Amino acid sequence: MDALLSLLFSSEEEELYMLDRMAYLMFLMAACTFITLLFENVPYGRYATSKYGFPVNARFAWFVQELPALLLPLCLLLWTSSSKTSLLPNQLLIAMYFLHYVQRACIYPFLIRGGKPTPFASFALAFVFCCYNGFMQIRYLSHYAEYPAYWVTHPCFLIGSVLWFVGWFINVQSDHILRNLRKPGETGYKVPKGGMFEYVSGANFLGEITEWAGFALAGHSVHSAAFAIFTAVVLASRAVAHHKWYLAKFEDYPKSRKALIPFLF
Repeated sequence: MDALLSLLFSSEEEELYMLDRMAYLMFLMAACTFITLLFENVPYGRYATSKYGFPVNARFAWFVQELPALLLPLCLLLWTSSSKTSLLPNQLLIAMYFLHYVQRACIYPFLIRGGKPTPFASFALAFVFCCYNGFMQIRYLSHYAEYPAYWVTHPCFLIGSVLWFVGWFINVQSDHILRNLRKPGETGYKVPKGGMFEYVSGANFLGEITEWAGFALAGHSVHSAAFAIFTAVVLASRAVAHHKWYLAKFEDYPKSRKALIPFLF
């Protein structure tokens, strides 16, 4: 794989320059996505329509679209000169990334119960994003990121790591709650209860946003920041759409519950 990278980039300076440009492009993507989502919901689940392509089985879509975010980084670690992976801050940040995507690609899809098909366009875009972001995050952390020896005790790393863990826990717990809303044989939608769903409609989205915000704070790079901001833009839009849908669907929906941020928004 080093040979392939050497064909793509003439030097490490050129590759690092490209990784930085990829991060800045993701900021631009986040801005464009934010504007687009003001007028249209992300086309998946209850918002899916045929104009975004033929439907793809939910389990298959989640597994295949998330898998590159796991396999491509794994290839980078195993088959390239990962000169920074011996450093503790880099190891911990890489572990955070992999723990999320092992759960997301190898566990979550197989726990889905009767999920609605995903339009092909959404599936394809998610697949491309996972390739793009997986390469950017792990190539930077494994080969270029440099942190001072004291970084793992720095407040940014400590607070970021705690945020990451809290967000990861909320995300996994919220997915568990959503999966168990219906008893076997039941159909239709129900109001989620328990965990952070007592405070917000998009508890699972809040968890993932918190997770990557913590990762960005601990990682302290333009690459992790771009990922966190893009994630926040997409998932905040989903949370708002879900909140409006719940309010319209259920007359007794808790009026004190917010869309994404407890007590505020």
